[in-house]
Amino acid sequence: MSITKSPRQRFVEEIRRPDSELDLARAALLVAQEEYPQLPIEAYLARLDQFAEDTRGRLGQETAPLIVLQELLDTVYRYHGFKGNRKAYYDPRNSFLNDVLDRRLGIPLSLGIVILEVGWRVGLPLEGVSFPHHFLVRFSGDTVQLLVDPYDGGQIRFEDQAQELLDRVYGGMVRVQPSFLKQASRRDMLVRLLTNLKGLYLNARDDRRAIGAVERILLLRPEASPEHRTLGLLKARMGLREEAAEHLQTYLASDPGAADSLRIQTFLEKLGRGEEPELETEIDT
Repeated sequence: MSITKSPRQRFVEEIRRPDSELDLARAALLVAQEEYPQLPIEAYLARLDQFAEDTRGRLGQETAPLIVLQELLDTVYRYHGFKGNRKAYYDPRNSFLNDVLDRRLGIPLSLGIVILEVGWRVGLPLEGVSFPHHFLVRFSGDTVQLLVDPYDGGQIRFEDQAQELLDRVYGGMVRVQPSFLKQASRRDMLVRLLTNLKGLYLNARDDRRAIGAVERILLLRPEASPEHRTLGLLKARMGLREEAAEHLQTYLASDPGAADSLRIQTFLEKLGRGEEPELETEIDT
């Protein structure tokens, strides 16, 4: 008798792989499958395969990487009509890869995953870039490195133009640092995806979904002690006192010098006495 695995179990199996072997699109779809239990993952992966075939079909015998890159971007943005969702940036559907593929709308990260997955399928040297507030894709050629802005129709920039993107967010008050252009691993991208969802759910007071996002962040980053804090406070708000205490104790043990350690210790003591500690100012969004 075969046992059907849950999306969470299959997510765990996927992220156990070495980062270079981790199937980013499949893992992102497994995140979405917790929201859409009947989601046909293979069908969406096949759609990415088709985008790659569309790109190859328009290239003919052309193999020059920069031309392949431009054809990829034309395929995604011009022929299939993907674009940034400027009207509803904070819609959770922008972070579910199936919705992004269906609606052709997304945020920088989810559109970036589409570009990366199609680009990898056609052999392009692409990587994610953990740019602040605006995920980017880097083309690392033999002679040139370029940045692709997934949210701006695949606009291509040289790395020394990254300051322009930062100025849009910080109004010229922050200068580009080398760390801003650091490569994002596949795990980094999944953490960023789940962190986006966590923030949306916390703002909406959707504790159940927020807990699911935090739990998966911890699967990817077990050492992320602040996530134990968030998870503990959420579980306390849902009345799961024992689980809440366990996560808060883990937080304190891993970071005893945390600025809020006294507050969390007091919170734990109130939990132990069966009191209802105040939560509104405790859970970070």
